[in-house]
Amino acid sequence: MTFKEKYLTGEIEFEAIDDWIEEWNNSSTAETLAKFLGFNAEEEDLWIEESEEALKEFLDQKK
Repeated sequence: MTFKEKYLTGEIEFEAIDDWIEEWNNSSTAETLAKFLGFNAEEEDLWIEESEEALKEFLDQKK
């Protein structure tokens, strides 16, 4: 499961994103960070262009 899937199902808190980013940084995966986290293009843009808080609020609406 991706970060997004686990977050939306309530398995992890949003703050766990930092651990997932660190895991991606230490991996040899060819996946982009956004794909590794499970974000679509809209979510990735929101995260990059707005803020982590804006992304959290957006994802919370999907819970």
